Amino acid sequence: MKFGNRIRDLRKAKGLSQRALGDMVGVSFTYISKVENEKLDFGDYPSEDLIRKLAEALEIDVDELLILAQKIPEQIKQRVIERPDAFRKIARLDDETLDKLLKDLEDG
Repeated sequence: MKFGNRIRDLRKAKGLSQRALGDMVGVSFTYISKVENEKLDFGDYPSEDLIRKLAEALEIDVDELLILAQKIPEQIKQRVIERPDAFRKIARLDDETLDKLLKDLEDG
């Protein structure tokens, strides 16, 4: 799913208009429309600060929105820097193996 589509779905699920969401996060409704329709120029793409405000207003995990916006959350970025060896190995896993690893981690 794309960032803009996710914002639209979340906004609609909360029963908010573009204007109401814009007011909550301090931007115009036209900017929210551009975000949702992926009509932003590169320089206009939401900042990390705005993404955090959107996540709070829409009651969603900020990391999910940051990743959809192709911005790496700082804690993940730092961990990759600390352990590049581990992330290289994880990146090479196929989906089936990665799913098994995640399940094993969840199970403890």
